[in-house]
Amino acid sequence: MREMKKYVISLAILATLLTSCASEFNRVYKTTDNDYKYEFAKECFARGKFTQAITLLQELVTIQKGTDNAQECLYMLAMAEYCDRDYESASETFKKYYQTYPKGIYAEQAAFYIGQSLYQSTPEPRLDQTATVNAISAYQDFLDFFPESQLKSKASSRMFELTDKLVLKEYLSAKLYYNLGDYFGNCTNGGSNFEACIVTSENALKTYPFTTMREQFAVLIMKSKYELARQSVEEKKIERYRDAEDECYGFINEYPESVERKTAERYIKKCKEITKD
Repeated sequence: MREMKKYVISLAILATLLTSCASEFNRVYKTTDNDYKYEFAKECFARGKFTQAITLLQELVTIQKGTDNAQECLYMLAMAEYCDRDYESASETFKKYYQTYPKGIYAEQAAFYIGQSLYQSTPEPRLDQTATVNAISAYQDFLDFFPESQLKSKASSRMFELTDKLVLKEYLSAKLYYNLGDYFGNCTNGGSNFEACIVTSENALKTYPFTTMREQFAVLIMKSKYELARQSVEEKKIERYRDAEDECYGFINEYPESVERKTAERYIKKCKEITKD
């Protein structure tokens, strides 16, 4: 009973504090004393009350324009949005700061956080990667303008990570085509899934020549060329089996220790059986 009483009292105190804080915020929000409002917004930001800080700063950005507080106000708004996980708004506000104050006090940090905000909003690899491409571009812009920045290594690391995500998306697309195999329901304009897998994989290797997933793409190309030959019409069968055989030899030369070497050797044997005549 005593513990329950303490619990009720604690809830009452908390409710009172919350009501008091809310009433104080409402009072500040309605005041015409913009200097006091600005200081209160800074206090909200410092205490992690980002939603309240954003509400006040969105109004103050216009009011403080042209004053000594203008840069800090706009940058703080962007950081509050970032900390509040509104990454889309944050990226736009950081961009606005950098465009308005390219040589400003916070220009370097703002340029970095344009990319950082976009980075935080990038989706998993199977989804549309527009945000990922934009984030890479933003980080590259940052590195171009601030090549000696202390944030250089972090920006570079993020770029590599995001590039890997783009590569993975291409790999998942190529793998999907391979897994669809002989299914023609999605090939409304002719062609085959194996051809689509080959083209997707080869394009990925051209676009990302230094990817760590080169071998995985090479495996898909090799297997798809063999399967493409296997399902070909008679007039194309020999040519495609020879192409598949060449691909297998190339794979073995490039990846002699690969776990897929036996697959390549098995394909070569079968290709020779078809083309020996």
